[in-house]
Order: sequence, then structure tokens, then C-alpha cells
Amino acid sequence: MNTKHRKRLPHTTLDYFDAREAVDAIQPGAWARLPYTSRVHAENLVRRCDPAILVDSLTQLIERRRDLDFPWFPTRVVCHDILGQTALVDLAGLRDAIADMGGDPAQVNPVVPTQLIVDHSLAVEFAGFDPDAFEKNRAVEDRRNEDRFHFIEWTKKAFRNVEVIPPGNGIMHQINLERMSPVIHAQGGVAFPDTLVGTDSHTPHVDALGVIAIGVGGLEAESVMLGRASWMRLPDIVGVELAGRPQPGITATDIVLALTEFLRKEKVVGAYLEFFGEGASALTLGDRATISNMTPEFGATAAMFYIDQQTIDYLRLTGREDAQVKLVERYAKEAGLWADALVTAEYERVIRFNLSGVVRNMAGPSNPHKRLPTSELAARGIAAPWQEMPGQMPDGAVIIAAITSCTNTSNPRNVIAAGLLARNANARGLVRKSWVKSSLAPGSKAVQLYLEDAGLLPELEKLGFGIVAFACTTCNGMSGALDPQIQQEIIERDLYATAVLSGNRNFDGRIHPYAKQAFLASPPLVVAYAIAGTVRFDIEKDVLGIDANGQPVTLKDIWPSDEEIDAIVAASVKPEHFRRVYEPMFKVGVATDDQVSPLYDWRPQSTYIRRPPYWEGALAGERTLRGLRPLAVLPDNITTDHLSPSNAILRDSAAGEYLHRMGLPEEDFNSYATHRGDHLTAQRATFANPQLVNEMAVVDGQVKKGSLTRIEPEGQVVRMWEGIETYLQRKQPLIIIAGADYGQGSSRDWAAKGVRLAGVEAIAAEGFERIHRTNLIGMGVLPLEFKPGVNRLTLDLDGTETYDVVGERRPRADLTLVIHRRNGERVEVPMSCRLDTAEEVSIYEAGGVLQRFAQDFLASAGVPA
Repeated sequence: MNTKHRKRLPHTTLDYFDAREAVDAIQPGAWARLPYTSRVHAENLVRRCDPAILVDSLTQLIERRRDLDFPWFPTRVVCHDILGQTALVDLAGLRDAIADMGGDPAQVNPVVPTQLIVDHSLAVEFAGFDPDAFEKNRAVEDRRNEDRFHFIEWTKKAFRNVEVIPPGNGIMHQINLERMSPVIHAQGGVAFPDTLVGTDSHTPHVDALGVIAIGVGGLEAESVMLGRASWMRLPDIVGVELAGRPQPGITATDIVLALTEFLRKEKVVGAYLEFFGEGASALTLGDRATISNMTPEFGATAAMFYIDQQTIDYLRLTGREDAQVKLVERYAKEAGLWADALVTAEYERVIRFNLSGVVRNMAGPSNPHKRLPTSELAARGIAAPWQEMPGQMPDGAVIIAAITSCTNTSNPRNVIAAGLLARNANARGLVRKSWVKSSLAPGSKAVQLYLEDAGLLPELEKLGFGIVAFACTTCNGMSGALDPQIQQEIIERDLYATAVLSGNRNFDGRIHPYAKQAFLASPPLVVAYAIAGTVRFDIEKDVLGIDANGQPVTLKDIWPSDEEIDAIVAASVKPEHFRRVYEPMFKVGVATDDQVSPLYDWRPQSTYIRRPPYWEGALAGERTLRGLRPLAVLPDNITTDHLSPSNAILRDSAAGEYLHRMGLPEEDFNSYATHRGDHLTAQRATFANPQLVNEMAVVDGQVKKGSLTRIEPEGQVVRMWEGIETYLQRKQPLIIIAGADYGQGSSRDWAAKGVRLAGVEAIAAEGFERIHRTNLIGMGVLPLEFKPGVNRLTLDLDGTETYDVVGERRPRADLTLVIHRRNGERVEVPMSCRLDTAEEVSIYEAGGVLQRFAQDFLASAGVPA
């Protein structure tokens, strides 16, 4: 830690680093123009970076230059159990590799405090109309995940600086918002802003608190865990001015879905957004968190709100200690992070959004940025009049209705609104349709306490929305099995069945294999659609049911008023709820003398946890970037769900066949996500999404949808895994050709690991989502970007070609993609090398993050590599 610019924070016993002084010393008056993001980064530089590069690094922020890398040192790493566990599996494998090379494996530990929350491994096998659903689902989770939980228990004892929150306690982002983030730290006598990276793309949830928190892949998180700086260049910082106020009856979900559509059109991919203005000031912290949570759906990196009175009120509401709340306010005002100090901030671009124009919205049926006003459902052809046949589901049936995800359950107004709508529906005699699998999965146990306090939990339970879990469930594809009769009817009648959920992701094939498409909606709308039972229904106008007096009931008859919602929130959401939940959860444990080996005892028959292969075989060898054959030629908007799905594993899939051979009963196949600690299972998930469109998979002149590829030069269309196995046997290096926005979606390591283990050495695309691009580099896969106006279509690529990549790999250098067509023609195409920083070049050349760390570790220990 540096000492220059260190001062006493007034009225405290703490010091702080005066970044304003450091910035203005370089250019007088510059601090007043800096956006919030730049101010937090400036403090991080003043406190942590090498003094030799401090002036140059700060100058990048002042002059808005992007020609030099500067270091960022996040304070924490937060993980969920899927990517977090996978990262720790990698570190356990790294320990083995270090030991094999003569080093001390016990010295491989996270340097930065790492918090792992087990929240992504529970499936809703038992729905919310089962009164024992929570206990039953937890029992299934423990049984299925015994191998995983055994490994996680070992990590608690084997690694330093790892804290584990066990299953059944909530979602990482909601726990982070409600308790883990202090907003301002006080450590070693110094106060400084909380900053973090998280192994989930929705980590920006706590940006609502004024905390820079970004989602990264597990590979990038591993690098930060191990004490390396996260090197970056000044991001595009965009000011988003929110004007006006929402109309009556409009929820934060409606706002964020409208914002998602708007910001996608404004092309804020990779940007740090800073919300300000009259509209932002009036939003509750819960509303702000709903917006910040969906940062990846905007395509942005962060979605910041300034620290102001709303922040302070929320910290008090959630039971933070009074001394901590006072520290946040005092530091923010002294250090220039309070909202009033940002009125002079300047942005290269400001975009404006009027909250008063937001209507009641959904998003769907396939993407979170495809906004769909509920009033226009019928006009767009999705809704239509229907007549339910006795004993039959209608076409368009809602088979899953889930109040799920930290996006909305961390917002008390949204949850209370759902409870009030359920109360009103019950009073009018409305019921959930019998084919709807309904569930309530809050991200925090505090939600249960305030719903009980308000008398609304029994109302939700009566409609089938009992609590099934405190975990990330349906939004993560963990919606569980359907009733076999309902599933059979969907198959036999080829029904268009759907899901409606209060989450943030609705990509095709994600929510459930038999829900052909999915819609995002606010919690009260989820309840309304469970009553309607179909999306072929005008939720604004059509009759939901007939009450005991013979009167028709429509949505407006049961929708609660804003005044009642606010009154219930004020009366029923209390600091003691949060203290009751979190004080025992984060109680400092008593030290034990339990000793475990620094090396994990891998279970050879496990399909969940297996020693990773990244230091052996072909992965330890040189990448040739010569004679590459395409594994896939793909359109725009390929998501990480296409690359590595997270939902249930079916028996006839490549992974299902492998698990069957390993002796696992089909009922315990679990999800793709839970098996990512075993590369032999996870490899078989690569491009396993049934909705994949690989333009090479041409059958009878038509591209066939599914997990397919074409083996060349034979021209044979086969299942994707069979193609990968064939090419691995031939030791054939591969390339993927893709369109725009490649890799959007969740921060999923296996979307990069899977293709690397398949033998893919390069991806040539029109554009990359930020997190996935860094994951590719972390696995030693080269991202190449077509120049504007050039793509697979203009080049007439069909997958019969072979490819070479030629040129010196430097940050953002021009390389040449040499295309060898089947007819002997040779075409040279200029490409942008998307190794954006010197650090990324170094990681790529080493073969990836883990290889790079092993080399550095052994060198520092004096062990020959």
C-alpha cells in the first residue's frame, strides 16, 4: 500500500487516500470532471498501484485516453458454486501440477478474500403447491451433489482466504447486496471503496450501492484470486440520465425491460453506465438493484448509481451496523463519491431515458432485450383467443410460472406486489391452472420473514407459490421435471408450451427442454399468468375468471395500488428481518485443528469432480494456427447457452449417454451446470443446445437445427460430440466462424473450456461479448474479429475450407486469416486481433491463465519449469 496522498478521514480514527489531490496535482480542476467510475479507479490506483506508473495511469483517466493499460485491484472475489467450484477445481488441479513440477502445492491459495455461495445447484423437482417442497428439494440437492459438496467442504479447510456459505441460504447477488458488501471497507486503519469481481454476469447487482462490481469468467476470477492485477484500459463510461417518474402500476421489472431494449439499441456493449438525474434519485435502492442486475442484458459491463440518501436508507433497512452506515456517508462525502459531488461530472456520451413513458412490459419470447408490452401481445400474434378443451392444455400453455432470481426478489416492492395480487386473486376465487408448475424461490431468507410479517406468504401458497428454495433456480435452467402426464401431452400434441418467470434470462432451450420459449415478467405478472394458464391471452383485457357473484375478474381488478404496496413495504420490511438472517450466517466460526492434505483425493468414478487436464497432452503443446478446419459456422447472437447449456441433461444426449455408462440413474443426471467440475461430462455439453443453428449442418439442402456438425472432408453431418471425437482422434486443429455478439449471456467458463478441449484454436467472429472474450483468452483460444462489412456471408464460407492465422500477435494488431477453399482458391482476410492488452497477449502466449500462473509461480520459487 502506498503512503503518498494518505490522510486522516475527518471525525474518524481511519485514514483514506485522497485521489482528488492526486488527480488535481496532474491537471488542476480535473477531478470535478471525472465520472464516478473514474473516481473509484483513481482511488484504487493511488492506494495500490506501483508508484512508478501512477501518474501515467491517472493521466489515462483524466485525459480519457485508452492507449495504456492500468491495473485494477478488486478487494474481493465472489463466486457461486458452479463457476466458483470450477475455479477451485482448477486451483486444486494447479496444486497437483505444481507438486508434479517440484513446487510446494500448499502455497497455492487465493490471495484476495474469496466468498463462495452455494446457490446454483438446486432444481425445483417439487413445486410450490407442495407444502414440503423446500425440504424435499434440499434433500434431492444434497443427494445429487454429494461429490461436489465433499469437494467444497475440502476447500474450506485446504485453502486460505476462502469463505463458504452453504446451500439453502440464498443467491450470491442478493446476499452480496443485503449484507456482504460494506460499500466502504475499513481495514488496516484505512477506509476505501468496496470493489469486486464475481463469477456470474449479474455481479453488477451491487453497482446499485455505488460499488464497482463486474462479472467475470472463473478464469479471470482465478487470476484475481491469485493476487494478479486485473489490467484494463479506460472503458467507455456512458452517462444515462433518467427523467420523470414511473406511472402508477409500473414495477421496476417493467422499467428494466424497457431499459434493456433501449440500451441495447444505444450500443453500450462493454461500457460502464452511470445513472443519474431526477428519475435515478427517486428510485429506491431495490429498484436500482433490479436495473443494475440486468447489466449483461444491456451488453454493458457495469451499471453504477451514485451513493446518496437512498443508499444510506437501504443500509439501515437491511440491518447494517450504525457505525458502518455513518462511515459510508462520511467517506462518500469526503472522498467525492456522494451524488451532490458528481453534478460536475462529464461524459463522452450522455443518453436520456424517460421513466414516465414506461408501460407494463414483458420480454420474449427468446431474448431479454426483446421487449413486449403486455397490451400488444395479441397484436403481435402471440396471444389469441382460445377455448380450453376439458382435460386438455391449450396451445401456448404456461407450464412453468416462477417468481425467481435475485433480479426481482431483492426488490421488496416487486415481491410485496406479487403477494398482494395473490391475496386479491384469492379473495375473488381465482385459481392457478392445473398444468402450471409454480414456484417461489427468493434470493434471501429475509423475503420469507417480511412476507410472513405482512400476512402474504399464505396468500401466495394458496395459489401454488410456496417457497421451494432460497437459490437460483428456474432462471438458471433448474426448473426441475414436469409432471409426466403433462410432459407426455406436450409431446403427443406437439404443443407450443412456455414459461413465464421473473428472472433475467429467457434464451431458447434454457428454462426447460419442453418449454419452447420463455417470457420475462414482473412477479405479480407471473402470478397472473399462472391463473391465465396460457400466453395466448390478453392479460390486460381478457377475463381471468368469474367470482362467486358471477362477476368477471380481469387484471385491473386485482392489481394492487402503489400506495398499498408502499404502505406494506414500510410496515413489514424491517432491519430485524435481515439481522435474524445474516448475523448467524456470517458469525465468525471457531478455529479448529482439522488438517487436510493440500492435494485433493480425486474420486475416479465421480462425474462431478475430476482432476482437470490443462497441463497435459495436447493442451500443453503449441497451438499451430495452421490447417484449421471449422467445427461450426454460426449466425449472430450465439450465446454461452448455445456453447455450453446449463439445463437438465437428457438421456439421449452425449452427456446423458456418458452418465448412463458411468452408472448414474437418469433421475440423478442433474444439470449440465452441476457437472462442470468433471471435464469428461462437461466436454460433452459443448454445443449441446438443441436450438443451435450450425450452418454447416445441411441436410437435404436445408440447415438442420440441433447439436450437429459436419465432418470434413467427408461432408458427413453427425452429432456435435461425434464430430469433436473424430477430430480429436485425427489431432485436427479447429476454428469456429461466427457472426455478431458471439458469446453473449452468462459468464460461463465452459463455453471457452469446451471448445478448447475440442481442439479449437481460434474464433473468427464479427464481435465478442466482453466476458466470453476474456474466457477464450484465459483458455488459450485466439479471438479474431472481422473488419466492418466483412463476414462469413460476404466471404461465402460454408465450412469446407481450411484456415491459417498469420502475423505477430500484439494488442489489437492486424492479423491475416488465410482461407484455403476446396477448389484451391486462396483468400487473405485482414482480421483484428482481440488480445486487447499486453497482459492478454502474455496470458494467451502462455497457453492460458493457469499455465501462466504455474510458470510464474515456479519461477518465483526457483523451480525449473
